[in-house]
Amino acid sequence: MSEGGDTVPRVRPGRLRETGLLPQLVARVLGRRFGLRPLGLFLVLGRHRPLFRAWLLFSSRLLRGTVLTRREVELVILRVATARDCAYELDHHRRLAGRAGITDEELDHLRTGSSAPWAAREKVLLQAVEELHHARDVTDDTWAALRAHFPERAAIEICLLAGHYELLATTITTLRLPLDQPRGRVSRTRQVPRETPPPPP
Repeated sequence: MSEGGDTVPRVRPGRLRETGLLPQLVARVLGRRFGLRPLGLFLVLGRHRPLFRAWLLFSSRLLRGTVLTRREVELVILRVATARDCAYELDHHRRLAGRAGITDEELDHLRTGSSAPWAAREKVLLQAVEELHHARDVTDDTWAALRAHFPERAAIEICLLAGHYELLATTITTLRLPLDQPRGRVSRTRQVPRETPPPPP
């Protein structure tokens, strides 16, 4: 079941006394950045305070990237979100795509993934993400092609980044997390395109 519809959330966003200050601050600052109310993901995960702090540090480091470019980080995240039909991830990371140099045409290409016309480096990046999604592994041929374009540290980072956003998509879907609302509005309906299923790896 996809999140973002009329399904009742399974965990409500925590209040200050339930989450502590950090999740509230992060949710509000990032919400303002996107023109949204405080982001529900942080207010929900913030109900588990020790785990939230560790997760926030790890996810922030992955999102900034250490070897991958910002564009490559967003391509990985958006491909996972599209493959998982995770409207919450798509809603936020489509907002970040332009800042990372991803065009509207390329966003459309992500619906078909690596079979679309990408440069060789990005094509093998997306192929690896798709194999991780479908098979939880990367074939030897794809790994060799990946390493021809990316150093060892980047290959490790790709695995962790794709796996992390698979984990988040599972959590978001299972908790029935709704889409975040724009500031000053009570409700909205967001339509996020579903993917065209890629061929099996």
